[in-house]
Amino acid sequence: MTMKKLIVALLSVLVCSDVVLAGIFGADVVPVDLRCEYLVDPLGVDQPQPRLSWKIEATRQKPQRGIKQTAYQILVASSEMLLKPGKADLWDSGRVESDQSIHVDYAGKPLKSQMPCFWKVKVFSTTGDSWSKPAKWTMGLLAPTDWTGAWIGSPTETMVEPAPLLRKNFPIIKKVRRATVYLCGLGYHELRLNGAKVGDHVLDPKFTRYDRRVLYVTHDVTALVRKGDNAIGVMLGNGWYNYHVLNAWNFDAAPWRAKPAMLLQMDVEYSDGSIQKIVSDESWAYSTGPIRFDGFLSGEVYDARAEKSGWDSPGYDDSSWSRAKVVVAPKGRLSAQMIQPIRVTEVIRPVKVTQPKPGVYLYDFGQNMAGKARLIVSGPAGTEVKLQYGELLHGDGTLNQGNINSFCKSGEFQTEKYILKGEGTETWQSRFMYHGFQYIQVTGFPGEPKPGNLEALVMHTDLGAAGSFECSNELLNSIQHCTRWSYLNNFHGFPTDCPNRERNGWTGDAHLAAEAGLYNFDAAAAYAQWMLDFRDEQRNTGELPGIVPTGGWGYAWGNGPAWDSAYVLIPWYLYQYRGDVRILAEHYDHVKRYVDYLTVKSKDGIVAIGLGDWCPANTRTPENVTSTGYYYCDAVIVSKMAGILGRKEDEAKYAELAAGIRKAFNAKFRNQATKQYANGSQTALSCAIYQGLAEPADVDAVVGQLVANVERQGNHLDCGILGAKYLLHALGDNGHADVAYRVVTQTTFPSWGYWVKQGATTLWENWNGAGTHNHIMFGDISAWFYGTLAGIRPDQTAPGFKRMIIKPAIVGDLTWVKCHYDSMYGRIVSNWRRDPPVGPRAGTLTMEVTIPPNTTATIYVPTADAATVTESGKPAGQVAGVKFLRMEAGNAVYEVGSGQYRFSCPEKGGQ
Repeated sequence: MTMKKLIVALLSVLVCSDVVLAGIFGADVVPVDLRCEYLVDPLGVDQPQPRLSWKIEATRQKPQRGIKQTAYQILVASSEMLLKPGKADLWDSGRVESDQSIHVDYAGKPLKSQMPCFWKVKVFSTTGDSWSKPAKWTMGLLAPTDWTGAWIGSPTETMVEPAPLLRKNFPIIKKVRRATVYLCGLGYHELRLNGAKVGDHVLDPKFTRYDRRVLYVTHDVTALVRKGDNAIGVMLGNGWYNYHVLNAWNFDAAPWRAKPAMLLQMDVEYSDGSIQKIVSDESWAYSTGPIRFDGFLSGEVYDARAEKSGWDSPGYDDSSWSRAKVVVAPKGRLSAQMIQPIRVTEVIRPVKVTQPKPGVYLYDFGQNMAGKARLIVSGPAGTEVKLQYGELLHGDGTLNQGNINSFCKSGEFQTEKYILKGEGTETWQSRFMYHGFQYIQVTGFPGEPKPGNLEALVMHTDLGAAGSFECSNELLNSIQHCTRWSYLNNFHGFPTDCPNRERNGWTGDAHLAAEAGLYNFDAAAAYAQWMLDFRDEQRNTGELPGIVPTGGWGYAWGNGPAWDSAYVLIPWYLYQYRGDVRILAEHYDHVKRYVDYLTVKSKDGIVAIGLGDWCPANTRTPENVTSTGYYYCDAVIVSKMAGILGRKEDEAKYAELAAGIRKAFNAKFRNQATKQYANGSQTALSCAIYQGLAEPADVDAVVGQLVANVERQGNHLDCGILGAKYLLHALGDNGHADVAYRVVTQTTFPSWGYWVKQGATTLWENWNGAGTHNHIMFGDISAWFYGTLAGIRPDQTAPGFKRMIIKPAIVGDLTWVKCHYDSMYGRIVSNWRRDPPVGPRAGTLTMEVTIPPNTTATIYVPTADAATVTESGKPAGQVAGVKFLRMEAGNAVYEVGSGQYRFSCPEKGGQ
């Protein structure tokens, strides 16, 4: 080949594969972070019309301001080679004149089961146009008839037995183009192929209401199969499917309960187009292995002497094994698991090892977490090492499980046992378990364990970070640390209350922390999946249980709207924070049904059912105050949903209902003379303000009463989990962020700082320290950090941060804040600092703001005089693209497009 031909060939490859930098051709932007249904290159999508999203990234170090997408072109093809204009065989959108870059509905040829879909997008913008690099998704099994295997499991009749091993040999006879496994193994499964674990998932699949929905997981195993003999194996755990440990929520009597079982289909597509199927049926071999016991809440027992070496490899002799039995399938609909998997995301080593008693060793990992241990040990065969997990210690330094072992009614709690096989150094971790803990107590260890003999493996749904907040006050940074850890510790496929005592999907805990979760983590797909569980659980009356999923417990428990409103609020948050309209449409009828249920339960516009301000510090607020508050809030949201979806009659109907509830609330609870509500508690007052129930003419007076209440209590809060959310926002959104900041920075009871000063690394269940020390229900404080101190807020008129508000509160002794949030459109940055009162920049406030391409922002600069505000060193009013709008409540308000901005002005003092 001549040099000229070689150069031409290389350039052709580069152009076709989209690896040429956009900047080479002069484009200032490039589409990045391509997503399908919120996920990166997802496998097994069962949405027939998936939504596609991308971000626009400026390629220059100092990008031009005001970048906007003017049009896009999407190509979707069945192979990457066809991903070219005029060649894409599934969809070529052509040039679409639109600035839409999130949730674009696929509109090509009908998608079929198992179809690979490669895609890319070309963005046309005000500064040029550019193609993205290719991305992909694959379709799942869209119809029940696509499954050709059978559900199989143990041939025995014993309900609780050692974990099953299921295996099958199969040949690969030709060159493989693609090999895909679709697997639903209940309760949990581990897939193995040719002697290796497939992927890095743990605790698949997510827990659901198995008699209504079961999830399958898709794996691309092309790289693991080989020509000749192959072997596939599956290990099953009990999980939630065979929840045999007696507990307070009756999961042991769940209508779906059955022994572990699986449905597997492996499709091997050869290069010649032919397909070989390996499916679960009675030809599979069955045995039990080294996991002798696994029980949720209780733990796992592993006898390494019972290992069957090579059982998951070709050539293994399984002639002594039994045949698997075809079993009754769960009643639930098979659906794809469309969320990020649970993974081990971090390894933590102990900070201290003590021996409080002879033969008893206590490992302190310095952080309360959810996960499990990795044990490294050597010793005689038959030696039993016992690991017990907890978050508190007795006075003598031994483990104290008393605060978390409240509801496990049979067997041991958070305990694992490993029985050595006596073959050199042995490394072990449990398969189908996680625990909540900071400490692990070790007994039975052969010899004296060293720090390196035990590691902690952090486990949670691998959501990925979406934001970061830090500031000059280390107490707030510690609270932020506690909140992030508590949130992740309580997300294992769905949000839970605590990772130790219960691990239930308490709906109240979840919605109170949802906004903090959406600021901090990429949690949208997981929430969308969880909302399907609500739909599965809702009764025809509209009634919902207190925990989702449930085995039947919780409908008559008395949870009420302060908990159930998760089903209204979380879809609404996904609309506000992620611009998701489809989730409103998918759940609208069910959400409306719930509000209608509350109407049936109401009397004269007041709802008295349900839990109230759970775990208050001192003062109890009447439940009918907060229940009616959520009734009103839900009616308002349903009216707004109806308007968005074009249901005008419903929009008017529920707006009228909301107005009636508001009138009834004020008639029942407002003292017109004193401007107090109900018993005058912080929760009652802040509920009226935060939920929008107070009459506009009364808001300032009611806020005044709230401020006075806080000050009477030495700037401490006096509320539970509901009021803790209302309080900070009611103050911060009504001109008293300084008062909220004083509440947040307290270090004596009751306060978040009180926990931190006692060594907390996660949020606690009660202000006084009772209960568990790893709860998320007080976690909305992190959302307040983002939305008030950093001032990053969605604008409801253009949801999903298509337009945003930047309105930081400059308060107290804070001298700087650094915060970013990765929206669906790109990174938003809000940093500010105040210079000391002496020096060349004495008393200057500086705000550094980044607005991502294809969005706009309204920016509030705290000042008494707009004439003193500069942007990048020039008078702000004279800078092109920085539009002064008005003065508002001590702020100069500007409108800007995308870009980086630096506003400065003399500080006007705390707000």
